[in-house]
Amino acid sequence: MQDATATYYRSTLGEASSGAASLSDNVETRVCVVGGGFAGLNTVLGLAERGMRDVVLLEGSEIAHGASGRNGGFVFGGFSLGPGKLAAGLGAETARAMYRGTVDAVDLIRRRCHELSIDCDLVDEGVYWAHWFRDPGPMLRFRDALASGFGQHWDWIEPESFRGMVRSRRYHGALFERNAMHFHPLKYALGLARACVAAGVRVFEHAPATAIHRDGQGWRVQSGEHVVRCEQVVLACGGYLAGLRQAVDASVLPIATYVLVTEPLGARMGDVLGTRSAIYDSRFAFDYYRPLIDSRLLWGGRISIRDRSPLEVERLLRRDLLRVYPQCEGIGIDFAWSGLMSYARHEMPQLANPEPGLWVAQAFGGHGVAPTTLAGEVLAARILDDHPLWAPWQRYGLVSAFKPLGLWAAQLNYWWLQARDAWHERMDRLR
Repeated sequence: MQDATATYYRSTLGEASSGAASLSDNVETRVCVVGGGFAGLNTVLGLAERGMRDVVLLEGSEIAHGASGRNGGFVFGGFSLGPGKLAAGLGAETARAMYRGTVDAVDLIRRRCHELSIDCDLVDEGVYWAHWFRDPGPMLRFRDALASGFGQHWDWIEPESFRGMVRSRRYHGALFERNAMHFHPLKYALGLARACVAAGVRVFEHAPATAIHRDGQGWRVQSGEHVVRCEQVVLACGGYLAGLRQAVDASVLPIATYVLVTEPLGARMGDVLGTRSAIYDSRFAFDYYRPLIDSRLLWGGRISIRDRSPLEVERLLRRDLLRVYPQCEGIGIDFAWSGLMSYARHEMPQLANPEPGLWVAQAFGGHGVAPTTLAGEVLAARILDDHPLWAPWQRYGLVSAFKPLGLWAAQLNYWWLQARDAWHERMDRLR
């Protein structure tokens, strides 16, 4: 396996760069965005595209150092909160508009890749939601509810047809989401950063925000020995909490997830997959994986309150991989890593304005590529004027995560749901 600090994404950047600078002096600006992941970048780009270019972005490490540059690379609609619960909380019409916003965000990502010439290994061939259990009823009911309530049409793939594309006996059919993609998320994030710089935004790496204070009607953001004075601040730190506002950090749980990448499989890839689409399964504790352009297999899964070492991640995920694809016995693992996501108790992203001139975008919960894009659009529009989805989003605010007990509660809930999946699987075998 490669260096313990490496990820596949960092190791395959090639000539890609962020275009960011180093903060070497005090700065004045209208908006200061803290956090250089997808939430921060999409907010900055949303502001720039609306004519607001007097913006500064501060990233404490490198652009997309956290979950945005470490995730599975899936691009699809929806939130961590399922469509049914979304409708129960917001009402059918508003939930449909919110969900539609994430679908439009997928289209916006696709468009930005082309219009901004972002080379991010984009594979625009849909995503399969593979059914782990024998009874197709829950999947078919979900498909019908998604079509009738949200106007989204996914295709049911019969088990035998699906096994022609995915060489595993573990699955019993799948739903296919055509308007979905997968890509190299770090290359995409760096492309967004370059677009921000080209639009006149000042983007700084290795510039951690260490404190924020009121400064008259505006704010003073401390970064090392330098100060950014601004009218408004956006905190977009995700699971890598900045410690800048206690109420903001207290409302999210930093949760780890794990990813590995195999050695190049070459012709052996055909023994595993006969599709270029990405796949995830229907358990709560699901696996997710996709073929990479260099014939490697990226495999991810599990959530934990522990940010494990690469060797531990490899051990856990190799076992999961072989459970589904025993034909992969003996293949080499070149990369393994973990990353921290941020979750809220209500399972929805948090877009909030807790103080005048202070904005928050966090808690995208492992389902963030499209929702962060939507959130950037909503937040940018709200800062400058308004957006029709801002008001319904306030249904999901900065609620306490009850840390540290909340972390253990999340872990116990995951283990319980994992056990429930195992029980259903056992009942399947008995039937």
